[in-house]
Order: sequence, then structure tokens, then C-alpha cells
Amino acid sequence: MEKSIFRFPNVFCAVTSMGEIALFGEDFAHRQIIDALVRRIAADHGVAVRMEWRNATGGHGQVVKEFERYIADLRRQPGSRPDLIVVTTDANCVGFQERAKQFDDLEVPAPMVRAIPDPHIERWLLLDSAAFKSALGRGCDAPDLKCERNRYKQLLRQAVRDAGIEPSLGGVEFAGDIVGAMDLARAARADKSFQKFAEELARLLRQ
Repeated sequence: MEKSIFRFPNVFCAVTSMGEIALFGEDFAHRQIIDALVRRIAADHGVAVRMEWRNATGGHGQVVKEFERYIADLRRQPGSRPDLIVVTTDANCVGFQERAKQFDDLEVPAPMVRAIPDPHIERWLLLDSAAFKSALGRGCDAPDLKCERNRYKQLLRQAVRDAGIEPSLGGVEFAGDIVGAMDLARAARADKSFQKFAEELARLLRQ
């Protein structure tokens, strides 16, 4: 059996506390999915986390604006720095590198992980059919990779309906259950943007 690069090697090791994680996202889907992933990966590494969402509305522009404002505040108040910052914005057909460049020139006074789903974060919930089945009773088709507005919102909603459930929030309300059952190594092999986020977060947690 392949060993997950994300799983803590000794499940009997004492849980350690990382302190505060400050998070930024575009919308409710980002908050649900990233929140579940951070908690899952942290738990796999025996790290207890305390998360504070600084922004989860307004789309990409609002994420950048609030993130820049937050970084400026941290520089003025160096004693209030978080242990980790997670900033999430969809690649949205622009691409990972183009999105990442918007944060590269900022002098961030704390460790930072960029989550840049390519093209949209709803695709991440469709990467592991077995996890989807465990959470909802029926698996999902492997997602394609196309850049179309709302495509993965629609695919996620339809996959939930195919499982016999009418999603009240588009399917992202099941993020915790899906992520909790997910084989993270399998998902990472299926999506490079997921792999970049999960591996970077795991690396910082191991430190």
C-alpha cells in the first residue's frame, strides 16, 4: 500500500498546538473546502489549529484588497502575527503562476500557503470518487479539466443529485465529509493545484 506523503508517521504521537491560522478566500465554497482541508491535514500531522477567517466574500479582488490590508496591519503591529496564513483564490482560467504573482512581491511577515485551485475549487471535491461515495453514498465521475465559468459548480451539484440528494448549497456543504474520507495522495496525483497546496501546507505543519 502506498504511504501518503501527507499522513503523520506516528498516530500515537502527542498532538501539538500551532496557534492561529489566518485565512482568506473568495466565497463560501472556499471557506468550506479550505477549512476542511486545513483541519484534515493538520489532524493527520498531529497539529491542533485555531483558524480565523479574515475574508470569505467578494471574489478575487476583495481577497487581494483584504490580504494587502492585513499584511500592512501586521507590519504596524508585529506582536500580533499568526503562525500561518492561507490565502485562496481560483486560477479561473488565468493560471496558477499568474495568480501566484499577485502575492510574490508582498513582504509577508509570517509563513504563507497559497491555495490556487485550477480552474475552480469545486473541482477538488470531485477528485476522489471513493471519498465522494463514502460521504454521499455514490461515487462521482473523474472531473475533466476545462476552463468554463461555473462548470465545476454544476458538475458538483449534479454529482450530489445523482447520489439522491438535493444540495441546498451547491454541494459544498458536504466538503467536511468528503475531505474527511479523501485519500489526499490520490487527489494530489489527480490535480497539480491541489498537490501544490496540500504539500506546501503539510511541509509547514511538519516544521
